[in-house]
Amino acid sequence: MKGFPEGFLWGGATAANQCEGGYNKGGRGLANVDVIPHGEDRFKVIASQREMLDFEDGYYYPAKEGINMYDHFKEDIALFAEMGFKTYRLSIAWTRIFPKGDEDTPNEEGLQFYEDLFKECQKYGIEPLVTITHFDCPMHLITEYGGWKNRKLVGFYENLCRVLFTRFDGLVKYWLTFNEINMILHAPFMGAGLLFAEGENKKQVMYQAIHHELVASALATKIAHEINPDTKVGCMLAAGTNYPYTPKPDDVWEALSADRENFFFIDVQSRGEYPAFALKQLEREGVVIEMEEGDLELLKENTVDFISFSYYSSRVQSADPKVNEQTEGNIFASVKNPYLDASEWGWQIDPLGFRITMNILYDRYQKPLFVVENGLGAYDTPDANGYVEDDYRIAYLREHIKAMKDAIELDGVDLLGYTSWGCIDLVSAGTGEMSKRYGYIYVDRDDAGKGTYKRTPKKSFYWYKQVIETNGENLE
Repeated sequence: MKGFPEGFLWGGATAANQCEGGYNKGGRGLANVDVIPHGEDRFKVIASQREMLDFEDGYYYPAKEGINMYDHFKEDIALFAEMGFKTYRLSIAWTRIFPKGDEDTPNEEGLQFYEDLFKECQKYGIEPLVTITHFDCPMHLITEYGGWKNRKLVGFYENLCRVLFTRFDGLVKYWLTFNEINMILHAPFMGAGLLFAEGENKKQVMYQAIHHELVASALATKIAHEINPDTKVGCMLAAGTNYPYTPKPDDVWEALSADRENFFFIDVQSRGEYPAFALKQLEREGVVIEMEEGDLELLKENTVDFISFSYYSSRVQSADPKVNEQTEGNIFASVKNPYLDASEWGWQIDPLGFRITMNILYDRYQKPLFVVENGLGAYDTPDANGYVEDDYRIAYLREHIKAMKDAIELDGVDLLGYTSWGCIDLVSAGTGEMSKRYGYIYVDRDDAGKGTYKRTPKKSFYWYKQVIETNGENLE
């Protein structure tokens, strides 16, 4: 095969909680992602180290308004269409559909909002790629039920899926069940609405919640295929291969173990069963997952159609406690790789690691892959007209697209598409900043929530347009 296949799905990705805003519009309810503040307490809330169940005085909550895509989506989709997007990855705000999460009847205003958005995409020939849950959990489900630690959330999620798949049949072909499902181990409140009581076995709680999400994911796949056999359902992993710091076997084992911690989730979603290494590890740690009759059959019979993942950087593992110089990453850090440069936020840049990651995932699962997040968070300095000459972003994307092309052309990886992260500037999930920008489109909004929301294409906007026009052949 030469280059990218015909029909390759080029596009960009966002998440409702980082761009949509309109937290109190259209009958929407309060979610966990709304009450994660900007500032020094942000990570504590994300990681369940600081309880925050409502807005508190003295904090700024960037998800409340995001970039107000709720009121600007037609303008934004028109800009995506101008770039030539074939697909647009977005997520559903659960509390727009079920404000509390446990209602029997959905909120029509929320459904109509997404129907209008999907029809706007279809008007331009853009295929929506929709994440059902991108860290969103209704606050009522957390305060009343304990979040995903409670089996009842499987039923509430099933209800959500039935409504979405029925209402949007014919408008949405590609669905993802849970965003970065492995993030629950690193960001339990953001990932699954989890809070821990003093003395509670956190690992037991997290893996029980993980089982509930895995069962819910299989149920979603089953329901989607029953409603329309042509629907494609994928899982989603925060990926990035782990390198051993040295060839020392202890370091190699640390890297393998770190990779397995992530593969565990996709092993269940793609292969349909808990891997032996995970069962042994959980047994050693005294974690006992409570399962209902039929769970294992459900998982086995309803595996995903494709594997989607985010990739920003590779990671490094060492067994030597003296090797402790850390670098930043997508929520979880790792040992610093001395051979790599890093972004302004300390994320190490490794295009070859991208190709390596794709090969490992494809070798392991033998299912089509879909890159649904990749990009460079950077400070942008606009001119008087809001224009940004972001050659640094173009350079990052160029090398990563080359790596994708090599994976397809030289390695035979089956890749469905590529949606770079934050195709329009949005709020950073990790830091809550607007100044950490990924987009092709500059949005006039700052870290304190000030600005006009004016949208201005950057230099990378026109570069990516040419990439799509030539199906990845012209990267200059």
